[in-house]
Amino acid sequence: MTAEYLSRAEVWLLISILFYFLINGAQVFETAVIIPKWSASPPDSFQMLRGKYRLDLKTFWIIFHSLHEITFILAVIFCWKLVFIRVWLLVLFAIHFAVRVWTLIYFAPNIIEFQQIENAAGNSNDLLERTTRWRNLNYLRVGLFIGVSVCQIPLLLKLFHLSP
Repeated sequence: MTAEYLSRAEVWLLISILFYFLINGAQVFETAVIIPKWSASPPDSFQMLRGKYRLDLKTFWIIFHSLHEITFILAVIFCWKLVFIRVWLLVLFAIHFAVRVWTLIYFAPNIIEFQQIENAAGNSNDLLERTTRWRNLNYLRVGLFIGVSVCQIPLLLKLFHLSP
């Protein structure tokens, strides 16, 4: 294993971790500040998700998740010859991918539906239960993403110890 190979592996794993922490920070902010506001009293609290001046983070999440996943894949590619690190990166990527699929099949469709609900009198108890479930499951989702990113740190430290 050349020093140049190890150096590239370190750089791409570090970049992946930094992108992950950037996303984690945005997720924690959204979970702590934004989600409690729009989920507080549906359907009235959905106003911040609708209309001309709505809060729309879709573009941000698409761009940053895409960039992060590219850097994650590059980290796997550049660490491929390092079997121990490769195996753990693939395990972490599988967990990350599963949570992203969960996001696409549960979280995204539900928030899109919440955005389209009018302030009409309906079963607001059901809506409150659904938004509360969404918010609580989001805590788990964010925790899983943070866990995957934190688990990459020991791999980077191992890489640092392999360098001459």
